[in-house]
Amino acid sequence: MSPAVPRDPEALKQLITREVALLRAVAGRSAGARPRPATPAEIAESEALSSCSCGAVSRHGHSCAEGGGDHDPWACVCAALPAIPASAALLAPVADGDGKTEDFVIRAGNHIRSVEWLDSPDRQVGKRLREVRPGVDGSGLLDSLKEVLHTGRALRNFPVDYTERRPDGLHRTKLLYDAASCSGQVLATWRPAHNPAELMSLEAQYIASMGWAHFDLLSGETTWSEGLGTIFRTAPGRPMGLLDLCDAVLLEDVPRWARLLRALFDGEEPPGCDIRFTVYGDVRTLHVIGRPVISTDGLAWALHLIARDLTPVIRSRQRLAATRRQTERFREEAAAEHRVAAALREALLPTHSSEIARLGYAVAAAYLPVEEDAAVGGDWYKCRALPDGRILLAIGDACGHGLDAVARMAQQRHALAGLAHTPGSDAGQLTTWLNELVCADASAETATAVIGHLGDDRRLVWACAGHPSPLLLHDGAAAALDTRHRGPLLGLLPGEAYATASLPLEPGDLLLLYTDGLVERRGEDIEAGVNSLLDHLADCAGGDARQTLDAVVARYADDRLEDDTCLVVVEAL
Repeated sequence: MSPAVPRDPEALKQLITREVALLRAVAGRSAGARPRPATPAEIAESEALSSCSCGAVSRHGHSCAEGGGDHDPWACVCAALPAIPASAALLAPVADGDGKTEDFVIRAGNHIRSVEWLDSPDRQVGKRLREVRPGVDGSGLLDSLKEVLHTGRALRNFPVDYTERRPDGLHRTKLLYDAASCSGQVLATWRPAHNPAELMSLEAQYIASMGWAHFDLLSGETTWSEGLGTIFRTAPGRPMGLLDLCDAVLLEDVPRWARLLRALFDGEEPPGCDIRFTVYGDVRTLHVIGRPVISTDGLAWALHLIARDLTPVIRSRQRLAATRRQTERFREEAAAEHRVAAALREALLPTHSSEIARLGYAVAAAYLPVEEDAAVGGDWYKCRALPDGRILLAIGDACGHGLDAVARMAQQRHALAGLAHTPGSDAGQLTTWLNELVCADASAETATAVIGHLGDDRRLVWACAGHPSPLLLHDGAAAALDTRHRGPLLGLLPGEAYATASLPLEPGDLLLLYTDGLVERRGEDIEAGVNSLLDHLADCAGGDARQTLDAVVARYADDRLEDDTCLVVVEAL
């Protein structure tokens, strides 16, 4: 029976502590032991025996006395420079006429080249620093070395972006300097901030949002890469140990983290898993892969972990999913609005009734939405027989699109239908009353309309409220009706009295009533659109109402309409 998996941080910490203690106990039985550390008295005695004296030869093989008796304390330093694993040089100050330090002379140096295009210090002995490092002033290094000389404060990991023009072009590198002064001279060492492999490793970690950690279970030493420190926002040189990570794991993911660690302690290489950690209140999801470092006795004495931060990817997917849900909701709302608008279209823009035909007229109507999936907008028409034997013929355009425009259109259309039953009313009065209703509604916007009556005397009596003029096709010629009596838009001027005009109709005449979406184009004069429509209407000579409507609709079907359009064709039989 396998042991229970810890489900809380404290239980997991106890598991880790037991495993580490067991590992150390087993490893300690076979570990070698170093001699005891020397006491302070023994250290002092050793230093006294190995100290340099005039004329003596040190363990480094050089004489500390030159000329037979003068002791040179820097001779030991110069001889030891080759043992330093970084570029190193002993610098002696050079003073100007006023006694101020203006440069340094390289007194001694080792053979280490910090980068390939820079000479090693031992080849520059006897030369001035400005001569061998011409970019030293611009990098700020020279001033820093002067400060070390005069203040005695050492430089530690001082970064220098050094640029130099060489015969093959410009070169730049980033170096880290350490320097200290003693007895009027400066000892300086420098090394690359990162070698190419380290730089590529860092770049890979940043690009992939990943990092690695090494946990030495025997010594307790923990090493993190910069990439992992960036993910967990830890200070440089302050990595988190395994116990610290237990406190950072989200409580729900503690069992998953525990199973991964237990498998590593057992020497297995488990598959990676996603684990959530809390980093300063922010939940980060990491894909963690581990590998144990196995010794010859089969024990895992260290753990390697590689973690990739999946948080940005997960959040992008969440945003995408939210966008898709929102898009789907908008699509459903649009579909619902389309269904409502379609139902309204059937109710508000019906086909003509057979009564119109019995009174000697044929009517065909069409609605062209600006958007393919729209069912209806603010455009409307009305054609119905009245009790007094006349036919009410009207077309209008309420400002806007969508259900708001549909609502305004319905109000105006139904209001006109009610007003049309007033005995003795003519088209001018109907238009005047409709204008008053629109003006009285504070929420209403302006609208246009043509309202008329077709009588048994074969005459059209009509009024116009800012609407495009109807077109007449007579004997093969198309022309726009005279609109000198046209009044302002509905809802614009309360109290306005609208005038009417009269037009006789003959058998075969066709009237085309339309809204402005058919002839308006951005950047084009509306007169050009009307003239083009007249030409198309003339081409329809000889056809009936339905044929004429179909021909006009077919002509404009491929055009990019900029507004909804309603068309009505009335034929005198």
